[in-house]
Amino acid sequence: MPIDFTAIDFETANGHPSSACSVGLARVRDGVVVDRTEWLIKPPASHPRFLSFNVKIHNITADMVANAPTWSEQFDDLLAFIGDDVTVAHNASFDMGVIRAACAEAVLPTPRLKYLCSVQVSRKTYDIPSHRLPLSAAAAGYGDFSHHEALADAEACASIIIDSARRHEAPDVVSLAKATGVRLNQLKAIPLKL
Repeated sequence: MPIDFTAIDFETANGHPSSACSVGLARVRDGVVVDRTEWLIKPPASHPRFLSFNVKIHNITADMVANAPTWSEQFDDLLAFIGDDVTVAHNASFDMGVIRAACAEAVLPTPRLKYLCSVQVSRKTYDIPSHRLPLSAAAAGYGDFSHHEALADAEACASIIIDSARRHEAPDVVSLAKATGVRLNQLKAIPLKL
């Protein structure tokens, strides 16, 4: 299927959504991953702590990000890679929440990205007992990968959307959203509380 989008995945240092410590991105053109990138991110000074729970999941430590770019320093690169693409993430509310919170923390405008959740698409496509990323990716025919490594997760997410588009005969992300009854969302800033 000639489907185009960018898949994204973040890992965080702790429970605060602005504490992004790595990102992985996979650009899809005509149903094939054609470009990929990943980098470490130094969490904000207000949420710098790396919890052992998080480190155990993704193996990224405070020392590893000591000289990494901050959210503000890497933000333009993130947006440049995504371009005008619809962004796809597995459990997109988490990843879009990272973007929203990190932008708020850095006092940057929240990008108005259009996005689709591959968990929701998976639920409408595969009859499997759980729609966690490893199981959904396996249902899409994507083999073993390093779960919780941001780039590997982004590519696994991409495989779900590519396979789902093929199964639903959807030529693009908008058509896939319609075919599965999954809402195509748009990222918005956190409303200010007065």
